[in-house]
Amino acid sequence: MSVDTIEWQDFERVELRVGTIVQAEPNVKARKPAYILQVDLGPLGIKTSSAQVTAHYEANELIGRQVLCVCNFEPKSIAGVRSEVLVTGAYDSDEKVVLTGFDKPLPNGSRLA
Repeated sequence: MSVDTIEWQDFERVELRVGTIVQAEPNVKARKPAYILQVDLGPLGIKTSSAQVTAHYEANELIGRQVLCVCNFEPKSIAGVRSEVLVTGAYDSDEKVVLTGFDKPLPNGSRLA
């Protein structure tokens, strides 16, 4: 598989920041199972995200979990939710999303280095 290369400046434009999930509830309007997440991004405030991560996570298990978010996408309406950040993850072998995480606690709002 070939990967397109980008310039360093392209990567620097992506605001990848650490946040802590402070609220998670099912998005009953979503066609595919999803949660509405409230993510505390420190100085950026609390932002909303709609995330299809129900295969591996119960809503109550997500509270307090630190995640990596893309913070500079335009907000997008997803199943009735104004999604302000993209919570990142990767697909497992069953095509289910596993959230990106950290092995040590970090301050909310920390930028990926």
